[in-house]
Amino acid sequence: MRVIAADSAAAILDPQFKPLSLVASVSVLVNPPYREPSFRLAEPIFKEVEGGFEVIVHEAEMCRSLLDKMKADVVHLDMSLGGVSIEELSPVELINLRASRTGRQHILKILPRLRKIAGEIKRLYDIDMLAIGKESVVVRIAELTAGAEAILFACKKAVDDKEPILLGLPLMCQPRVLDDRIYLHSLIGGEHDVRSYAVDAEKVLAKVKLSETLNPCARGFRALKINPLD
Repeated sequence: MRVIAADSAAAILDPQFKPLSLVASVSVLVNPPYREPSFRLAEPIFKEVEGGFEVIVHEAEMCRSLLDKMKADVVHLDMSLGGVSIEELSPVELINLRASRTGRQHILKILPRLRKIAGEIKRLYDIDMLAIGKESVVVRIAELTAGAEAILFACKKAVDDKEPILLGLPLMCQPRVLDDRIYLHSLIGGEHDVRSYAVDAEKVLAKVKLSETLNPCARGFRALKINPLD
């Protein structure tokens, strides 16, 4: 089964490790054995965290864009609603699903746009978009991919602005630089072989110094201090 999923990840943090803005959104195609992406689309977004729920619509749009290039059997969206079909999800059904009151309110605001995109995907490609969230290993791979791409986007921003950046990474992962790639390896139990990467085509890694630290305010999260070189 070929799966397309999307996620947005990594946030610029203030000195108190408070997240300020999301850095990257990606959509990925993952084939068996579901360990890393086979293809991806990636975009820098630098969107304020407070309005972060809106990025789900953009992630759905990126899944549709990837379907224009690659074939898949299903789309996994980063919404934890038990794998229900987005196209068939109604406001009444949403009330009966496991979600917080605040979460339901956010979803209701974007549901018409999500259903429209899901309907287009069903009509054009005859596949479903499922609200499966982090239960999907492919969504996890999308998260790691977005994190890896975000490192490069943040490095470029640090170099262009000549200012250091503190970047919060996705949950339980560790960055590693190898040649012209930055890898993110999952540290979650049972995911020892799950990873993703981004290719440093603009050679920005050579223009910064990276130092890794644990996030003292969020257990299980790590951060990167990105300092541009003189």
